[in-house]
Amino acid sequence: MAILFSFFIFLLLSLSPPQRTLAGDQSCRPTCGSLKLKYPFGSGYGCGSPRFHPFVTCEPTSNQLTLTTHTGSYPVTSISYATSTLTITPPYMSTCNSMQQSPNLGLDWTSPFQLGPSTFLLLSCPSPTCSLAINGSPVCDSSSSHLCDSIYTCPSVTGLGLPMFPPSNTCCVYSPANFNSKGELDLRSLKCEGYTSIVSLQDYPTDPNQWQYGVLLKYANGAFDIYDIDNKCNACEESGGVCGYAPPGNSFICACDIGYNTTTQCRNFFNNDQEQEIFWSSASLQIWKKWFWILAGLILII
Repeated sequence: MAILFSFFIFLLLSLSPPQRTLAGDQSCRPTCGSLKLKYPFGSGYGCGSPRFHPFVTCEPTSNQLTLTTHTGSYPVTSISYATSTLTITPPYMSTCNSMQQSPNLGLDWTSPFQLGPSTFLLLSCPSPTCSLAINGSPVCDSSSSHLCDSIYTCPSVTGLGLPMFPPSNTCCVYSPANFNSKGELDLRSLKCEGYTSIVSLQDYPTDPNQWQYGVLLKYANGAFDIYDIDNKCNACEESGGVCGYAPPGNSFICACDIGYNTTTQCRNFFNNDQEQEIFWSSASLQIWKKWFWILAGLILII
């Protein structure tokens, strides 16, 4: 009788419903600071697209979305999903309020990013800047020299070691800008001390205090990303989930706010086969529970 009783206990435990397994990073969040995160961006490992995570991450201590390249880490200040662009603000980039010497700015060739239509101003360069050239080609746009006249009215030019209202021929409007073979804006080879980048003049072409500063970058989705966006990600995000991937195979998952990561929408955790498996397992469990208690009652009577 004891052996039979033990067998029923084992059978009861073996019929427990299958657990919903977790994959990827359970901490996927739809925001980082004030920025809304949508595919291909994610808050951490296993979130968003695996092509973007090594370069763009949400810093856990500062809750700041950051782009990291071989030349440094740069805060991401805005994302436009409609135009597939983002804006970074390099910490050593000059603005009207703070001018400073700048290290080279660069992007990794393996990253999905490239320069967008920002307007770069190279500052404190050898005079005259009309002689600045890369591989023999002049780089300064003389038709936009008025931007140099405006930026050099900022009191912060003294931070570059320049006198107030320095000659504007030590400033170069580098537009359209380009990176060298290392993927960098090489200020040292141009012998310029710093730079600023303008995303928008904000309808104030002569007032640098009103300009929007930053470096605009374009990003491109690969075939893997386009397939997941069109077939899975939109439905996942519409159901309240966050798109991600499950290492090591990097298969697509939908991370839901209750902590489960699934391959479907958050409102439909399992496909039909899984649902039937759970139904039959649950039904079988209820039947065996009844037999267990009947058997237990018989043993007590005996």
